[in-house]
Amino acid sequence: MTTLFDPIQIGDIAASNRIAMAPLTRNRSPNAVPRAITATYYSQRATAGLLITEATAISHQGQGYADVPGLYTAEAIEGWKAVTKAVHDAGGKIVTQLWHVGRISHTSLQPNGAKPVAPSAIAAKAKTYIIDADGNGTFADTSEPRALELSELPGLIEDYRKAARAAIDAGFDGVEIHAANGYLLEQFMRSNSNHRTDAYGGSIENRIRLTLEVVQAITREIGGGRTGIRLSPVTPANDVFDPEPQEVYNALIEKLAPFDLAYIHVIEGATGGARDFTQGDAPFDWAAFKAVYTDAGGKGVWMVNNGYDRQTALDAIASGKADMVAFGKPFISNPDLVKRLKDDAPLNALDQANMYGGGEKGYTDYPTLAA
Repeated sequence: MTTLFDPIQIGDIAASNRIAMAPLTRNRSPNAVPRAITATYYSQRATAGLLITEATAISHQGQGYADVPGLYTAEAIEGWKAVTKAVHDAGGKIVTQLWHVGRISHTSLQPNGAKPVAPSAIAAKAKTYIIDADGNGTFADTSEPRALELSELPGLIEDYRKAARAAIDAGFDGVEIHAANGYLLEQFMRSNSNHRTDAYGGSIENRIRLTLEVVQAITREIGGGRTGIRLSPVTPANDVFDPEPQEVYNALIEKLAPFDLAYIHVIEGATGGARDFTQGDAPFDWAAFKAVYTDAGGKGVWMVNNGYDRQTALDAIASGKADMVAFGKPFISNPDLVKRLKDDAPLNALDQANMYGGGEKGYTDYPTLAA
């Protein structure tokens, strides 16, 4: 019987186990450049079968939070090279999550103080993290966005392609396209945030178009075997809603199958919240969702996420429900989480006060079992 601790081939990536470290924003990259402590942080957790980095902006316009990393400057790419080398030296595999936040941003974070961009000029009832006038990190309401012009979309897709190439140049084993949690690609897919009347709005086919074009551009550039995608079909994160999530995401997952992606990373329920959360009139059928993908010929690793513990993760793999399980917060406080899960050892408590921003405290100072 397959277990959580068995190796697995993830597209072109050979992983030593079926445990992934989920993307976790930590706000410790001033000027969008990873620091030396970033390399320490990820290398400490390199026993994960796959490390997925914190969300990383594909462009300055794609930035939505203070001190998150990017992939659009030479300095950032050099910073990431140190991270990937440290992880590889420790025997790990690492991909980066490509991010454009869309309307989940603030004018203070945008080029020349411009409005954030979105499918439609609809403000999100959401917060973001900025640096205030006194130099302190604080949460603020997101700014009113402007609607992207049709003529801007090819350039946006090109930004994704260039970021994927930059990731490979920086030494990453692959990339994860962030199409979840109410950020730009999901804003296009959800009906409450997309009121467009052109080829990227209205019908489900139109609303999933941009995501599919981004996937096409990236897989042409670096190959499907080095490309994953993250989806959150029913999460209300960042004020997104759709009354027909099953129809939207079944249509999307069927169209993703032919790209031969390395993996599909699925957030079940509300991100960081209830696993049984749903939108629309009926519960989301997760088994049917996966079946649409496999019936369409999809062979990518099926990775599940959201509140899994040791036993539910073991069960998910043993039952065939999933091929991998991603853990979030437990990886923050337990750099040796894989060993702790294998030995059924106790977990360190999470330092909530030092989740976002700062230095090594609450970042690289969590003890291992050996320590």
